[in-house]
Amino acid sequence: MTTAARSVRIRVPASTANLGPGFDSIGLALGLWDEYVATALDTPTLEVQVTGEGSTEVPTDESHLVVRTMRHTWEVLGVTAPAGLRLAACNGVPHGRGLGSSATAIVAGVVAAQALSYAAELAPGAPVPLDLVVASHLASLLEGHPDNASASVYGGLTVSWMPDGTGADLGETTVTARPVLHPDVDVVAFVPDQQLATRHARAVLPSSVPLQHAAANSGRAALLVHALTTEPVHLHAATRDWLHQEPRRASYPESMRLVDALRAQGHAAVISGAGPTVLVLTTRDRASLVVAPAGLHQWARLTPGIPTTGVTAVVAT
Repeated sequence: MTTAARSVRIRVPASTANLGPGFDSIGLALGLWDEYVATALDTPTLEVQVTGEGSTEVPTDESHLVVRTMRHTWEVLGVTAPAGLRLAACNGVPHGRGLGSSATAIVAGVVAAQALSYAAELAPGAPVPLDLVVASHLASLLEGHPDNASASVYGGLTVSWMPDGTGADLGETTVTARPVLHPDVDVVAFVPDQQLATRHARAVLPSSVPLQHAAANSGRAALLVHALTTEPVHLHAATRDWLHQEPRRASYPESMRLVDALRAQGHAAVISGAGPTVLVLTTRDRASLVVAPAGLHQWARLTPGIPTTGVTAVVAT
């Protein structure tokens, strides 16, 4: 199987993960988008152009995350890579802020590799059929955890896990459940200027936690899914976390001060992913009431919404 010398346009949403107690398992898509046009070339060359978020920071050679992911995906799928590649990226997801920017790039790379393999069979402007199960699994493996990747692949609310091979829990690919989000649920994000690398945030996590903390966290994670799908009134209680936010407090003290202040006001504030963005799960009628208290660090307040669809690919015209 070979790729065709065609172009595909990829659009993939940002994501937030953990949402308090759902560590490495619960994700939510956010209405901030990265867009890419990937073109297979007949000549052995690589062209990478980047605009938008991170345009002065990301590499424009073979080390670009989307390029690396595309080449990895072709290898895994047994697809012959094109002689050359042109990639135009327009990034709308802030980098290093806990909004899944690496997951969006990885998902885009997996999907672009899939889409280029079938684009020649379709007319310009036509949607490219995608294997989202494969996309979610490959992206989750490359990302190292499935929460951000699955949310960017599917959109909406996702709960993901890897089968452990016992009983009926069989399989070798990431599994994602997609609970239907309550129509009143909304989000407000407070995004700071500074970045925090996920690897640094994960490095400070303890290797074990007390049994009572694990029990409390599992109960709140179950409540979180119920609150997000059925009774949003429980969002504040449902977002209490014992596993990851407190151990990371020193890594993002301003973020935790904002979380503390917002939660004291009754808002369901959490650290978004590995931080330092602060996310508030709220309802549409209360979103306007969610504001950063005076005297704290300056934050960009975003209301991105929650897209119900995830990554898409069309044949570029």
